[in-house]
Amino acid sequence: MPDETTEKVLEAIEIAKTTGKIKKGTNEVTKAIERGTAKLVVYAKDITPAEIVMHLPLLAKEKGIPCVEVPSKEELGVACGVGVPTASIAIVEEGEAKRNIKEIIELLRAPAKEEKKEEKKEEEKKEE
Repeated sequence: MPDETTEKVLEAIEIAKTTGKIKKGTNEVTKAIERGTAKLVVYAKDITPAEIVMHLPLLAKEKGIPCVEVPSKEELGVACGVGVPTASIAIVEEGEAKRNIKEIIELLRAPAKEEKKEEKKEEEKKEE
């Protein structure tokens, strides 16, 4: 993920922490996804073992909730204000971060659209 996107995600978490509501930790995040209350799911890439957070992107996709990976659990912990490394968080109420979250979702959709265009081109070449 580009650094710009990571910065936007961490900024949105900080805003949502003070003006909205977030859930911290993989168990809380999993519950928020299953209940459909999560607006955005963020998990750290450097979690070991990876199985701790591996199910989050799949579960979020199944429920239609945007999911983002950030490089560091330390950065995620600082952004959500716990002062210790955090594996994952879910923004449940956006608060004043609504606009920021909308931008992040658009950034996430852009690469997906490009991927679909490339797949279509490949299919057209195969059909020829």
